[in-house]
Amino acid sequence: MYRFACDYQEGCHPRILKALTQTNLEQTVGYGCDPYCATARDLIRTAAKAPDADVHFLMGGTQANTAVVSALLRPHQGVLTAETGHIAAHESGAIESTGHKVLPLPSSDGKITAKQVEDVINAHYADGNHEHTVQPGMVYISHPTENGTLYTRQELYDLSRICRAYHVPLYMDGARLAYALTAGGNDLTLEEIAAKVDVLCIGGTKCGALFGEAVMILKSELKSDFRYILKQRGGMLAKGRLLGLQFLTLFTDGLYTEISEKANRQADKIRDALKKNGFPLLYQGNANQIFTVFTNDILAFLNEKYAFDFWGKPDEYHTAVRICTSWATDDEAVKDLIDSIKAAAV
Repeated sequence: MYRFACDYQEGCHPRILKALTQTNLEQTVGYGCDPYCATARDLIRTAAKAPDADVHFLMGGTQANTAVVSALLRPHQGVLTAETGHIAAHESGAIESTGHKVLPLPSSDGKITAKQVEDVINAHYADGNHEHTVQPGMVYISHPTENGTLYTRQELYDLSRICRAYHVPLYMDGARLAYALTAGGNDLTLEEIAAKVDVLCIGGTKCGALFGEAVMILKSELKSDFRYILKQRGGMLAKGRLLGLQFLTLFTDGLYTEISEKANRQADKIRDALKKNGFPLLYQGNANQIFTVFTNDILAFLNEKYAFDFWGKPDEYHTAVRICTSWATDDEAVKDLIDSIKAAAV
């Protein structure tokens, strides 16, 4: 069975495993105050050209999102996001458990626009009863989105301009950021992203790490007391050096982008095979997630050898799925899947 359901099924990149093994018996200060975390923070700041950013390491994406939302919002505020956004659709109400409401915006491709954000904010304050409703207090986006699409430089710049004009923090969830940065058609660099968002999550779990996310707080007014919230929300790891060491490894000698670029190339091969054999692509994305539709019979045939992620039912005869590659997807698995796609199309 070849598994293409997601990009976090393997353990970690061999270089990370080697680093963890070599340092296993070292004694260091806990809670992210060790030399490995300090070096990793410096490497991330350098890569993003953001020397004044605070960098915090957390175990997982849901912990990162709940900690950031808790830190950025006041009790009466909610977070704007696409209706398909991860915090709206795939976190089991984790954001709502913090006491804040997710405010979903309609989206056909996983992205939201600056105009949507501005319209919602203006509509809120134009309502004579606005004090009786949840105030939009921050904006959440992801890059790539939940649908595998990418924000363009102009789209991000427009969102940033509106958020800053209305004093609403902009948070980018980059759980798959490495794949976005190396995708065909992407025109955003890490430096440009760091300059336009207020908080950025740099994903490790889906991008070669055993586990872990790095949260960069770029706006100085948002930095205060974040470690208190980390602790309160279960995001502070006692053995923090295990997180720092992984990001140190990922951000040494270009490993972070090197392995994600390979995953995107593998996805491109599958994407091309689907198009050439008549299977539609649901979204125009060039990173490591591919969304397509099979008839139920063809999906049953493919499921004998491959695991995909269920995405929806366009009708009773068809099923939409996500096909996902990762830093560890090998040539044999991709070739085998492509051969089966060709056979299914006959």
